[in-house]
Amino acid sequence: MPATLTRSVRHGLATLGLATLLGGCQGLPMAQQAPHADPMASAPPIERGLDADSLSTLLTAELAGQRGDYHRATRGYLAMAERYQASGLAERATLAARFGNDPLLLEEAVQRWHELAPLAEPPLRLLAGLALQRGDWVTALEYRLNLVEQGAHGELTLFMEMALDAGVAPLPLRERLAAHLERPGADGHPQYYDAALAMAILEAATGQTRRAEARLDSLARDHSELPALWMTRARLALEAGDNTRARDMSRRGLAIAPDDPRFLLLLSQAELKLGNVAAAEAHTDALLEQHDDNSELRISLARLYVDDDHLEAARRLLLPMVSGERPPPAAYYLLGVIAETEREVDNALLYYRQVAPGNEFLAARLRAARMLVEDDRLLDARAFLRIERLRHEDYFNDLITLEVELLDEAGRSEEADTLLDRELARTPNDAQLLYQRAMRAWEVDDFEAMERDLGRMIEHDPDSAMALNALGYTLADMAIEERLDEARELIERAHELEPGNPAIMDSLGWVHYRLGDPERALPWLERAYAAMPDQEVAAHLAEVLWELDRRDEARAITEEALRRFDAHPVIDELLERIPELAP
Repeated sequence: MPATLTRSVRHGLATLGLATLLGGCQGLPMAQQAPHADPMASAPPIERGLDADSLSTLLTAELAGQRGDYHRATRGYLAMAERYQASGLAERATLAARFGNDPLLLEEAVQRWHELAPLAEPPLRLLAGLALQRGDWVTALEYRLNLVEQGAHGELTLFMEMALDAGVAPLPLRERLAAHLERPGADGHPQYYDAALAMAILEAATGQTRRAEARLDSLARDHSELPALWMTRARLALEAGDNTRARDMSRRGLAIAPDDPRFLLLLSQAELKLGNVAAAEAHTDALLEQHDDNSELRISLARLYVDDDHLEAARRLLLPMVSGERPPPAAYYLLGVIAETEREVDNALLYYRQVAPGNEFLAARLRAARMLVEDDRLLDARAFLRIERLRHEDYFNDLITLEVELLDEAGRSEEADTLLDRELARTPNDAQLLYQRAMRAWEVDDFEAMERDLGRMIEHDPDSAMALNALGYTLADMAIEERLDEARELIERAHELEPGNPAIMDSLGWVHYRLGDPERALPWLERAYAAMPDQEVAAHLAEVLWELDRRDEARAITEEALRRFDAHPVIDELLERIPELAP
């Protein structure tokens, strides 16, 4: 979406009570239990008669779960769910898998639960949440539409807002939702309005503004009492830059739902866009009266003012926060941004230095250092980062990384290399710095230096899955024939250490393909793409499908990747090698 509806407003709306789309994934308990508690205590009981072998398998699964061996517990329950076609056992397998660290095993358990209980709502919500966690928004939408078709609420409007805010390509979502709305009798569904509102958002995002407005006008005739309608109209008006209309739509919504503070937030932004700062602050004050103890909301409102360059209004919101007993780091960060914008460099530096460890810590140090560089004070920037490393030992390596980045941006890559070499001379086995130097070597095609640093990582820590996979994948990708078996062994070791890591699965598939075995490569790449649908895995999968003469599937994967990613250099390189793959 265009940047008109700022991230601060979206964050504020979420803070004011928008349900999380990952909610399905939170429906089962997570690991963090009381000592000696039975993590399976809340699971459904096992009620059917069993033969001796089945009883042994289930007892083993139960004991494995109590000992914390959740992988074995999950496998045992899944085996019995398959044998007895019992959804309760698949549900129990899902619960066990939630405590493990293997997302693919969790998805397998939930999928089996769904297959055995296709009308049950919890597995569908879990599958939707898992798809969302791995960034597969189209599949997540598919599961949410299944929920809708079963009579549940799919929260499609919120889903589309979140998707667009995350930068997801809207066209595939629009096409799938259009098919849903074109079903016979779709307009008679109790939640039809939610799907129609979601469709209007997608139409507006893909340039079909008139169609979106017509859809909203139609909804307004039959559902004028719906707050969500006016919420959507106000947001779309803001996106279109029609700030007067946005204000009017927000007022209509507020009249219908006077207790919904999201309309006050939208009103604040509309007034700001219209230049009515006093009116915006009045709405802001009303919001804060309702949520006086909500520091996240205050921060979101301050971001709103900063984004629209109303710095004094933002400062009035922030200063009371930093005078309290526990000032939020984000307040210092925004005060630093304000001072930096006003070219008060030293004042901004003081604020940035007070941002405590947490989400904004590194961003504050990077902004401060860049600000000093732009003020022709590179030496001061480096001294600042050096002092910060001494003040915050836990962030030592991260701050080295920032300084390397800063030097690269300033065209001083040799000094960046010198810095890394000096720190590694001091701590020669530091995994983070070794890996950073290895990746820098790879970027300049210095494979020998890359292998040396990754080899040192592996020598110091033979169980470094990251280093094993990085070296193995590089050897496979370079297709050095005499070292392909070595590459496979390295990746297999990495997989033993992290069996649920999709990047390692992609490496396994790719090395088998390089070894001339596309049939063996395919299932690994399919699993990797299901868990991590990024463009590099898509390119590998498409190439292997093409090699196996499954041309239509290969083109479909390529087309999906081209639509999903704004920038797709890996897919472009694949199309240069195999032009026939173009959809």
